[in-house]
Amino acid sequence: METELPASSLLRLPGVSILREEAVAFDSMLDGFATQQNSRGLDPNTIRGRRWQLERFRRFAGTYPWEWLPGDVEDFTASLTSGSDRLAHSTIRIMHSTIKLFCDYLCDQRYPWVAECLRRFDATPSQVCFEWNTIAHTSEYEGRPGRRPFDYDELQLLFDVADARVSAITASGRKGALAALRDSQVLKTAYAFGLRRREVLGLDLTDVRSNPKVKQWGRYGAVHVRWGKASKGSPPKRRTVLALPEFDWAIEGLQSYVEDSRPLFGQAANAALWPTERGTRVGLRSLDRRFAELRNEAGLAKELTLHCLRHSYVTHLAEFGYPTKFIQDQVGHRHASTTAIYTNVSDDYRNSVVANAVNQLLN
Repeated sequence: METELPASSLLRLPGVSILREEAVAFDSMLDGFATQQNSRGLDPNTIRGRRWQLERFRRFAGTYPWEWLPGDVEDFTASLTSGSDRLAHSTIRIMHSTIKLFCDYLCDQRYPWVAECLRRFDATPSQVCFEWNTIAHTSEYEGRPGRRPFDYDELQLLFDVADARVSAITASGRKGALAALRDSQVLKTAYAFGLRRREVLGLDLTDVRSNPKVKQWGRYGAVHVRWGKASKGSPPKRRTVLALPEFDWAIEGLQSYVEDSRPLFGQAANAALWPTERGTRVGLRSLDRRFAELRNEAGLAKELTLHCLRHSYVTHLAEFGYPTKFIQDQVGHRHASTTAIYTNVSDDYRNSVVANAVNQLLN
């Protein structure tokens, strides 16, 4: 019976002649790099993404790591920054970082690749990423300049369109009104609690909790986030986000959804706060698609993404007068400087601050 051995096993078999030896060696290097990252506790999606980036670079260079040159990185960068499909600044920097980490791994004498390549190919891998041919991480925020918070009118328009879709589907007698109502409440909850996509979709019913200090909201005084953005090699971070009086309308909507609408899905055994009719949990792609449909229907700028709701939350909390440390804890930022990046207060707010300062000075 034939069995397919992994590339690393083929290289270790003595006296075995390997077809496509270069390709087998490269696959073995990628396997070893993946094992090293797994040992560091990195997320499997991160590991798979890095492997794809390295395979893409190898295809572009047309050579293998023991033949790579700094010029290959520069030509690769030029290809990524040209044409209509040019990648974002941050994406290219991540690719540079992946290539650099991979070369560091191959050149490390604690691993066999320098000696193995010298024996098999009479060449050795070397570092090809340096400060003069890669993008430096000099700014804490590398998002596109067009990304910004929603203003209040834009938020109102987005939510009005979401609610109107529910009414239109209900009036037509077509299926989908319940899913549309659910998706509308997902967006409102993401904004009212400043949640990332994965955080809001990862909520279970048990994550909706009471706040003893605000008894009038019952069990809807806070949400417990269990799928917060993780640091490299660490599990997802947890935090509790308190409901705030400025968003009481969203809290009332969440209560109505949980108590009246969600049971209609018939998913009593499903722990997810946002179930589907098939008994699964609403996925990231589905939510992104629904958000884009509503945004386009509302005639809003394409630069406004689902994550911009989180930017809006931070900005609006600052305008409401909440302390920076409180905002930082609500959104789960490790550093206050990160929270500051998200904050983009309106001209009206800044003008009012200046006016108040002038009044205090004159009085």
